[in-house]
Amino acid sequence: MVVLKGAAPSGERNFYARDETLKKILGEGLPKDFFRYAQRELHSFGKLAAGDIDERARHTDREGAPKLEKYNRLGEDISHVWVNEGYKKTVDETYRTGIVGYVHKEIPELGRKGNYLYSFAQGYLLSQAEPGFYCPVTLTMATAYLLDRYADDDLKKQFLPHVCATGDMELFEGATFLTERQGGSDVGANVVQALETDEGFRLYGEKYFASNAGMAGVAMVLARRQGAPEGSKGLTLFAVPWTVDGELNGIKIRRLKDKLGVRAVPSGEVEFDGAQAFVVGNPENGLKYMMEALNLSRICNAVASIGIMKRALDEAAEYAGRRNAFGQKLTRFPMVQDSLMKLCAKQEFETAAIFDLIGLYDRVTSGSATTEEQVLSRLLIAILKKESAEQAIHFSHEAIEMHGGNGYIEDFVTPRLLRDAQVLTVWEGTANILGLELIRLVNKFAAHEVFIEHVNGRLSQLQASAGVEWLKGKAQELHEELMAFAGFDAALQSFEAKGLMKNMAQLFENVIALEWAERQGGIYAPLAVVFTELSWGTRAFGEDMTSVKHFNEVMEQ
Repeated sequence: MVVLKGAAPSGERNFYARDETLKKILGEGLPKDFFRYAQRELHSFGKLAAGDIDERARHTDREGAPKLEKYNRLGEDISHVWVNEGYKKTVDETYRTGIVGYVHKEIPELGRKGNYLYSFAQGYLLSQAEPGFYCPVTLTMATAYLLDRYADDDLKKQFLPHVCATGDMELFEGATFLTERQGGSDVGANVVQALETDEGFRLYGEKYFASNAGMAGVAMVLARRQGAPEGSKGLTLFAVPWTVDGELNGIKIRRLKDKLGVRAVPSGEVEFDGAQAFVVGNPENGLKYMMEALNLSRICNAVASIGIMKRALDEAAEYAGRRNAFGQKLTRFPMVQDSLMKLCAKQEFETAAIFDLIGLYDRVTSGSATTEEQVLSRLLIAILKKESAEQAIHFSHEAIEMHGGNGYIEDFVTPRLLRDAQVLTVWEGTANILGLELIRLVNKFAAHEVFIEHVNGRLSQLQASAGVEWLKGKAQELHEELMAFAGFDAALQSFEAKGLMKNMAQLFENVIALEWAERQGGIYAPLAVVFTELSWGTRAFGEDMTSVKHFNEVMEQ
């Protein structure tokens, strides 16, 4: 929830301390001893993120962005990426929390592994300060996933402990290099070659958009072996160390990209010229493995989105609570109250929905999910990644507008939020690519039927009320649309996919909203009503102002 009674002094800000919704999510999803541990650790990290990490992020964005040092004084190509000291400190402090490592190894205090629920709670707090750095964390998470799941024992021993380092050994950040100039999202067009020699495989070619270039200790790279078939089926996954024996591993950085936002992460054009590479898993399943990692990255993308949404909402609410206009605080004006309440409702329930998905994803990755749950997980990843990324941009825009002219000034965080949010609709798949994922899941796995069965099952568990019955009717309407969609030809499916995904996201989040209203009560009951009005336009012109009516109850406690 958002507190409007005055912002805490900068030294007292803490992204976790006031987030009652996140605390409830973790309290329900973690064992008691793990929750106690998480409470303590997240309170500490929430303070760090809201303080030092946030200040360093501002410096990196404005003055300390990564720089490519291409040559040394002798003219030798060293392809070294300079990052500022504050950024290095953020790297060290963040990975020491186990944001990556404790998904794959024991938390010493608890004597067991962590999980994605805890990791993504950390990512949510981090993204409120530095969504740019959460990109390298995401890439490291994906690298750890691929090594842990598919690498042989020797390869795991060589790389995984370093990728999962928590201050106990040298850290190897990760990277996933897919994009090539001629292919983009069409990964099957990739041409980077893997040539087998007496000493193993060597890579040759170029990756055109390689994030965390120069910072990664090991990169996961798709390349085509000699004699492999064309298209996506001919791609093999390789682990490529950045250096070997202290020297560049046949890798050069041509240049770093001059990006609109997320300037903390160095994204570059990388050339391989005989880079030593190690096959990961079955050589014929490279793209399959990378697509699994991509789904993990898409959840990270959604978590970054709700992190930006939360920061934008908090900044807008705090500013409105301070700003006087026409003789009163901005928060006394009904139009402002309406804007803030709608943002609050969307942020709370989209956050709850994404963490609901994360709970499902933990079951999928642990091997305990049913076939239907695996399909549902892929579907929810696609629709919630799309929805949350678009909302991050919307929230950033609304925060700027709430600030007026100040919102456009770099003294405030709002311009950076908007610039950083914009990439989230692009990274890990644009809306068009996600629309193709919906089509694939519907046509191949009948995902539309799995989705409706899941939604109806959850609605049937709720107590009868006007809101529940209305949403059941909406679910039936969407069911009919989905069944029709499944029978459309390819062109019409492509045309309708993105709009359908919007409605699916709203329906799923609305179910979550009603569940929270029933289970938690309190502010979640009026917020659920506001959410329904916002999502479906159910309020008629001139009717009661629900958002204004409940503003003080929700926003000022």
